[in-house]
Amino acid sequence: MQRTPGVGRRRAMAGGAAALAVLLATAGCKVSGTDGEHVGASGAATGKQPPPLTQAPDDSEGRDDSPGRDSDSGSGDGSGSDQESGRTPPTPSARPSPVAAPGDDGGRVRELQARLAQIAWYFGPGPSGEYDTGTVKAVKGFQAKRGLPRTGTTDRATWDRLTGMTRKPTYFQLYAAGDQPPAKPDKRCLTGRALCISKTSRTLTWMVDGKVVSTMDVRFGSQYTPTREGEFTVYWKSRHHVSTLYDTPMPYALFFSGGQAVHYSSDFAASGYTGASHGCVNVRKKERIASLFAQVRKGDKVVVYR
Repeated sequence: MQRTPGVGRRRAMAGGAAALAVLLATAGCKVSGTDGEHVGASGAATGKQPPPLTQAPDDSEGRDDSPGRDSDSGSGDGSGSDQESGRTPPTPSARPSPVAAPGDDGGRVRELQARLAQIAWYFGPGPSGEYDTGTVKAVKGFQAKRGLPRTGTTDRATWDRLTGMTRKPTYFQLYAAGDQPPAKPDKRCLTGRALCISKTSRTLTWMVDGKVVSTMDVRFGSQYTPTREGEFTVYWKSRHHVSTLYDTPMPYALFFSGGQAVHYSSDFAASGYTGASHGCVNVRKKERIASLFAQVRKGDKVVVYR
């Protein structure tokens, strides 16, 4: 039988291709075509594209996110720069924000004043929480003594130097001048008309039917002449009272237990909590006790508690 030249070779190649296709189908493999299409086991293009990359590779390891370096910037060789990306570079701040500055008020200023008072740079009855001219003067003095720029503004360098020389102020150092927040009222104060006096917060809160009418800071007797605790009533009001025992003025006196009374104290107004009473409840601000005196009646409740 005569054979046509090349026919045997072509049949052998076709048989080999068929065998390869069977092998691939059995293994479940896919072959990628030259144009990027996925090709199935049969060799036909599926028309499906590879799934997109949904997450960038983790490049956080070894990245410099230290202060002063923009983590979104390029490598420094010009690639990925703001000019190439079209982004507007951020405008750098001229100077860092101060910790506290003239005109500020609040807890940070109160702490600043208390720390300055610890090293005898801030004077007065106590911290006010207001960055006033006295605070500016104290900060300038502290800065000049330590070789810092004498600005009167508490910048980070000034604050770090001050906190390194002082201790965290106690609650009553922060409120040595008064105006501390009142304590939670005793449950006996929640009904009727009551002078609610807390030894913990050193405040007197005037309450009517559970509602706060006014609050004022107060001080008490020393350990040798303590202010009595408990529930009492106002039994006598004396506008211009003078103590017969100590011969000292007791204006706007509201007596509630023997010789103990709520009254204005000029010494408390001048000296703050550096002193103490002989058992009475001293009020610092005359206008507040005057208003209270006008509202309180004989028989109103007085509750002194911790």
